[in-house]
Amino acid sequence: MELTAPIAIGTVQTSLLELIAVAFGLLYIWYMMKESTWAYPLGIVNVLIYVYICFDTRLYAYAGINFFYFIMSVYGWYNWTRHGSDNERLKITRTTLKEKAWCGLAGILFFSIFFFLLSHFTDSPVPGWDAFTTSIYIIGMWLLARKKIENWLLWIAGDIISVGLFAYEKLYFSSFQFLVFTIMAILGYLAWKRKLQTKIYV
Repeated sequence: MELTAPIAIGTVQTSLLELIAVAFGLLYIWYMMKESTWAYPLGIVNVLIYVYICFDTRLYAYAGINFFYFIMSVYGWYNWTRHGSDNERLKITRTTLKEKAWCGLAGILFFSIFFFLLSHFTDSPVPGWDAFTTSIYIIGMWLLARKKIENWLLWIAGDIISVGLFAYEKLYFSSFQFLVFTIMAILGYLAWKRKLQTKIYV
């Protein structure tokens, strides 16, 4: 069976490739909730598959963001496993007011760039939403690599929107994946918040 060949599960059409991507995506979030570095190799497989899927469905900014995820996953994997000057691994922290301001400005800049490019140079059916979620995810991935707890809040917002976007493109299993991602991101935020308050780290 070809990985991209359509298969029917009940009344919903999908492909083996999409199901594999969903499985790796769910495992990625599970291990990220546990603050485990195993999340990164699983996430790398997930995002590379979605680069292909998103290009195929004309969600070009999503394809771009997944390539960015690949770069940031490599960086995050390195950042999470290296030891600092105090011979300790990276710990969960909150963003400072200055970091929040920079993230806000970066979000506006990314959205403006992506919306312009998608509107003028692609046939994206949803350039505004595509640009908005892409901007959220870029900042969220950066904060995740730095173990900033606020990354989960951005994932929650982006995942809620993505549920609708992927359903619109008839990628129902991917839409379901983002629904599960939303729930897991909420649980991840609560788990990290508990660790931050009790100063318990992996």
